[in-house]
Amino acid sequence: MAPLITLTTDFGTSDAYVASMKGVILNINPQVTIVDISHAVEPQNALQAAYIISTTHSYFPKGTIHVVVVDPGVGSQRKLVILETPSALFLAPDNGVLSYIIREIEPASNPTTDSAAGPQQIQLPKRAKAIAITNPRYWQQTVSTTFHGRDILAPVAAYLSLGTPIGELGEKLNSVNVFSLPQPYHDSKGNLCGQIIHTDHFGNLITNLKGTDLPEGKFVIEIGNQKILGLSQYYSQKNGLVAIIDSNDYLEIALKDGSAAALLGSKVGDKLILREE
Repeated sequence: MAPLITLTTDFGTSDAYVASMKGVILNINPQVTIVDISHAVEPQNALQAAYIISTTHSYFPKGTIHVVVVDPGVGSQRKLVILETPSALFLAPDNGVLSYIIREIEPASNPTTDSAAGPQQIQLPKRAKAIAITNPRYWQQTVSTTFHGRDILAPVAAYLSLGTPIGELGEKLNSVNVFSLPQPYHDSKGNLCGQIIHTDHFGNLITNLKGTDLPEGKFVIEIGNQKILGLSQYYSQKNGLVAIIDSNDYLEIALKDGSAAALLGSKVGDKLILREE
């Protein structure tokens, strides 16, 4: 099977940025397969990219190389890293964009401060390896200060797809930067509280509550000024707002034939409460 490289960026598709990266990769390894995960990440929104790659990478074959370029710090002293996990390789700026991947490996690896404070450095989980990409031998001959996705990450991914050991590409790291990811909690009244972590293309609100977090009995979900009674099995099961467990096992708030985000005026970071009946 040909090696696989995926691309996740905030570049959009109206410019030539993504095509330039693909051209660099294919010049080095014409046999590689390149898959676009998304180029519609909001500009500079590393936390959104972190969520998107976390819900996608496990569906690819073992050993896939995932390149994530959401890099508001491009040209600065921030590091570019390769993260090696038991299932894949991830290339990205060390700016928190791999936060969910790190937490999958080690659930306890979560800073205590709010994600709005920005990413913080933590010790690398034992089941992962990381290097800082520092060997210019594997970069483009000329490196722009504004496009490291094309000039560093793309060629390094291509060389990895040819079997280059990651140890040749840079220096070992013992720590990486991650965001503090919001965790469900119970308030003083015992109600389960969650938070919106993503709004998808349809205006569905994905929360940080998993199916296993929910109470077994009847409950009401309060979000904004709306209440939703229990769970639905699918989007069109009833009119108005519905709560379902989505394909990634997150509790999701949706609106039949509409946008829950627009109706509620909700955004990432907003809270919801589950009250048992």
